[in-house]
Amino acid sequence: MSRVRILGTATAVIILSIGAAGLRAVGHGRTLVVTMTNDPRANEIKVYDVNSQMLLQTLSTHGQGGAGGNARGIRQLDDDLVAVVNNGSNTVALFRRDGDALKFDRTVSTSSAPVSVDFANDHLYVAGATTVDSFVVRGNSVGWWDGTATLALAGGAVPPAGSTAQVGAVNDRQILVTLKADPDPGTVDIVVLDRGRVTGAAPTAVSAPAGTLTPFGFAVYGDGTALITLAHSNQDSLFRDGAFKTVIAAGQNASCWMTRVGKYVFAANTGSQTISRLIGTGNNVFVDNPIAATIATGGAPADIDATAGVIGVIDHGAGQSHLSLFTYNQFGELVASGAPITVGVANANGVAVLGPRPDGRD
Repeated sequence: MSRVRILGTATAVIILSIGAAGLRAVGHGRTLVVTMTNDPRANEIKVYDVNSQMLLQTLSTHGQGGAGGNARGIRQLDDDLVAVVNNGSNTVALFRRDGDALKFDRTVSTSSAPVSVDFANDHLYVAGATTVDSFVVRGNSVGWWDGTATLALAGGAVPPAGSTAQVGAVNDRQILVTLKADPDPGTVDIVVLDRGRVTGAAPTAVSAPAGTLTPFGFAVYGDGTALITLAHSNQDSLFRDGAFKTVIAAGQNASCWMTRVGKYVFAANTGSQTISRLIGTGNNVFVDNPIAATIATGGAPADIDATAGVIGVIDHGAGQSHLSLFTYNQFGELVASGAPITVGVANANGVAVLGPRPDGRD
């Protein structure tokens, strides 16, 4: 009897060990999606598992939210590092991935209230109300501040409150910052870099074309061209070599946020509650499908991100925020993945999708 019990116990231990190992492997293979509550008093992030749509974590950003009228309030790097704007605290919160959980790392202070973040060129770039900052990145850690520049509208005026929309790197020599300034067309600031660092030189402020309004969200191709929404005139544009090359009708109302997947760029249209699929070339931009997907909640989209075969979209409606998930294939075709997730706050801001970690890295 004793030998049977011992063998049974050993077998159970082996099975449990295999099960635990299997769970760990599956756990590390999760695709995560992150948004922030944007609470003006106590900002938090919410971390969801894409497959199960379960809320895995709610973590403090150790700061105050309050961002609005912006794009990319959250950005991730290499599925490892997440940056989140604390607009009301003049800080950016940083989180590191540990398995399939995020852990708060630290905050870094910014020179003006932050609204948008981007990673590129071994740097974190932060666009704020009146300035853009750069911070050194080493591995999965953000280090010291190493540069800042003052933003300006075309014509030299200081950007009014709430005008900064998005920051994004074009290459290792330039980043762009979009500025909306209705009833003026708006501005794209070209900010010069030196080995990834913002040099402090005054940006080249490029006016949006006459007859357009509100350069807002954008996505950049590897060749340095950027597709930029012109949100308040229902248009999309192609920006290259410091100039707007092409402007077209979006075919939807208030195209605002963009994310790129290979040759396709997806635009979230807040006025139409839809997602469009676009294609850019060196000189032109085409609407490949004006309604690639519809936001099922009827809410107005508020940001979009894509990676690892998944697109995440935040929307607002009737005092509630929702997170909608879609899968995409090689042809840019979107399929809804489960029902929209109710976030539980009115003004969730920003979204970042983190791909799986099947290799078990911490």
